[in-house]
Amino acid sequence: MQAASNVIRTTEFTPEMYLDYERRSAFKSEFVNGAIFAMAGASEAHNLIVANVVRELGMQMKGRPCRVYPSDMRVRIPQKKRYVYPDAIVVCGEPEFEDEHRDTLLNPTVVIEVLSPSTENYDRVAKFAAYRTVASLQEYLLISQDTPLIECYTRQEGTRFWLFSDADGRDAVMELNAIPARLALAEVYEHVEFQPGQGVEP
Repeated sequence: MQAASNVIRTTEFTPEMYLDYERRSAFKSEFVNGAIFAMAGASEAHNLIVANVVRELGMQMKGRPCRVYPSDMRVRIPQKKRYVYPDAIVVCGEPEFEDEHRDTLLNPTVVIEVLSPSTENYDRVAKFAAYRTVASLQEYLLISQDTPLIECYTRQEGTRFWLFSDADGRDAVMELNAIPARLALAEVYEHVEFQPGQGVEP
């Protein structure tokens, strides 16, 4: 995800107050337990990866009852009192929205986050724990921007367990079972230039 900056307001907001603020603001922010966090800008690598993933999945979803949304689509996580902006989302079936604005999704099938140094721990732990409470979510992808690596957690039907898999290296392919689809890392990391020492396989 994009890095979140300082809390905008310390006064506790209701979800309704947050949505009103968000829809009038020129900048994106996330809502966590009554606090509003501004979203910071992302790196070039982050933006390239997101664009590549949305392109690749969008091509594969063509003609199918699935939609791919980029990072401007907000997701509500009611059990954890959160509104968040994943880097990309896939919804299969009819999308469900919180209200007539159709800017807050309730039923993601696949959520994708591109890891940033300042948010990696949050994306792996607290955010994943929140996403797991969304009944529609079937797969959660974490994509590194420092090395060609995609990690995937797939919900096991009828259980509380999630199966982990990964694809490591530019020649690797990540198979998504929930959609289904595939992400070739060569396409995901197209035009991404790693810094010296990054993206080097041991």
